[in-house]
Amino acid sequence: MTKTVLDTVHAIMTADPENDAARLRFYERLGDAELFLLLEGNVEADKITPQIFDPGTGSIVLVFDRVERLTQFVGAEAPYASLSGRIIARLLSEKDLGLGLNLDVAPSAFLLDAEGIRWLAKTLEHSPDEVEMQFAELLAPKGLPDALISAIDAKLAMATGLAQTAFLVGTTDADSKRGHMLAFVGAAPRAEAVLARAASEALTFSGIEAGAMDVGFFDAKDPMMERFERVGLRFDLPQPAPVSSPEIIAPGSNPAKPPILR
Repeated sequence: MTKTVLDTVHAIMTADPENDAARLRFYERLGDAELFLLLEGNVEADKITPQIFDPGTGSIVLVFDRVERLTQFVGAEAPYASLSGRIIARLLSEKDLGLGLNLDVAPSAFLLDAEGIRWLAKTLEHSPDEVEMQFAELLAPKGLPDALISAIDAKLAMATGLAQTAFLVGTTDADSKRGHMLAFVGAAPRAEAVLARAASEALTFSGIEAGAMDVGFFDAKDPMMERFERVGLRFDLPQPAPVSSPEIIAPGSNPAKPPILR
């Protein structure tokens, strides 16, 4: 079976257990990933009942990053719910449950107990504070670690249709204090909170101190665009392909209305 993103980041993490950045990168990808949660039975409305196991470290549910891996584990087709890692972490933290990833079927087999799930859920739900700031000068970004640039690039590569572009720029405020800003251009309606959280997670899971980067939102016709284009590091966000048929909403696909875990 083709190696997955979680296989790759898990291998990097286990090869260097003392590397905090590698460990954080694994948890970031776990939160971002689409995971398949093994269920007791079929989904009923918005209620799901996962199969619960106890490997001796506390009760856990089982998730897989490929349907084929879930089927291989069970030995036959089985009911499942497709949810993001962040939604699963939030649901499990409310029930004091741990998680088993790809057990017995992949090199990325991994156990995370209930305490670890609570930490992950809390970390993924962190939102940046909103402030109004005026910048005296915009500069080319300088001095940021490659890990943060890579984390931003990875986050925005999954933010399909949430904005047109983003620019990473250096800033100087009225008190000559230097910083950085990730400026989103042409954000979709109601997408600002999601984009701000993605930027915050890029900081958190890169091991960079909070406050090292501000986030701003701008219209494509804003006069600041010329300055962003001149000095900023540009990220083009992927755009959705035209949809010719009605969208089917699966349980849990709406972050504002997650399924109920029974």
